[in-house]
Amino acid sequence: MGIMSGRNVSENRKKFRWNSKRWKKRVLDYHIKADPLEGSSQAKGIVLEKVEKEARQPNSAMRKCAKVQLIKNAKPVIVFLPGNLAQKFVDEHDEVLIERIGGKMGRSKGDMGGIRFQVIQVNDQPLRELVHGKIEKGRR
Repeated sequence: MGIMSGRNVSENRKKFRWNSKRWKKRVLDYHIKADPLEGSSQAKGIVLEKVEKEARQPNSAMRKCAKVQLIKNAKPVIVFLPGNLAQKFVDEHDEVLIERIGGKMGRSKGDMGGIRFQVIQVNDQPLRELVHGKIEKGRR
């Protein structure tokens, strides 16, 4: 019989797994706890205000964004308004549907620091069609 039997090795392995940061994050579901959408792909929210965020170096653009309070858990998030002049179709107190932008590992994308979500619908109308002029914004 060796110094450690097979059973002790596996028990040791289970104990030392907690030293691995990646394993601990996966097992304790940190990615869901820190996620304002709570694991879902889309969520509805109310626009609190429109803001402009400065793009990261080397770009110097002002990205059009909005501060949105989610309906499901009242968490505020900053969302990107995609499309040319899209900010004209989004007003305060509008109901918007947001989704993830799709950066690496759930992070922000491109030169927009800290912005992980974008608007896809305003008052149940697609923002893309509003921007292209195919439909007009309805009343709520």
